[in-house]
Amino acid sequence: MYGKKGENQSHALKGVSFSIQEGEFVGIMGPSGSGKTTLLNVISTLDKATGDVIEIAGTDITKMKQGELSDFRLQKLGFIFQDFNLLENLSIYENIALPLSLQGVPSRKIGPKVEKVADMLGIVTILQKYPSAVSGGQKQRSAAARALVHEPAIILGDEPTGALDSKNATSLLNAMTNLNKEQGVSIMMVTHDPYSASYCQRILFIQDGELYKEIYRGGKREEFYKEILDVLADLGTQKV
Repeated sequence: MYGKKGENQSHALKGVSFSIQEGEFVGIMGPSGSGKTTLLNVISTLDKATGDVIEIAGTDITKMKQGELSDFRLQKLGFIFQDFNLLENLSIYENIALPLSLQGVPSRKIGPKVEKVADMLGIVTILQKYPSAVSGGQKQRSAAARALVHEPAIILGDEPTGALDSKNATSLLNAMTNLNKEQGVSIMMVTHDPYSASYCQRILFIQDGELYKEIYRGGKREEFYKEILDVLADLGTQKV
């Protein structure tokens, strides 16, 4: 909800209700201004929802105080942003290890965890390099490793392929799919790109702050891609 009390207020989200099962890969799509970014922000605890229930790993985050939210975010959530957000003065290894260091995990336990996720994402050979010395695709894989290293309840992606070329985008999406299928990692990804969305198992379409439609991937990714395009075309028609 936006606007001051007593003045005209607008609801960025209106009655949006859904659940994500453990180990599910879900995409969020919708036109600009539809509310998809607001949805991501309230789930990620960056914005506070008004009068709603948001439960993650059995905890209603709307009832938590700010300090509790910070700890919850650090322990239970993983983030992959469009702009990588890697610290340039830290090596790739140190960037990936950062969530564990902030939690006070002993250094002897950090190494094996970092190496495990780096191996899964194919970036072991760049661990000692700095962000300025690696490619955009390697940076985003490093960001994905950082999001995964502390074994969060869910990974939240905000246009994770937005800054990548098609080759690196496909590489990252394949890596995310493998993490989801082989490690059971839960993922919620906001994207405007139907190609990226076609890697998801389910898509929620948001329009004007409301859940417009929900579709499931039942067959090949290429068929799901065409179905996504059809819904987006219908969304465009509805906006006219």
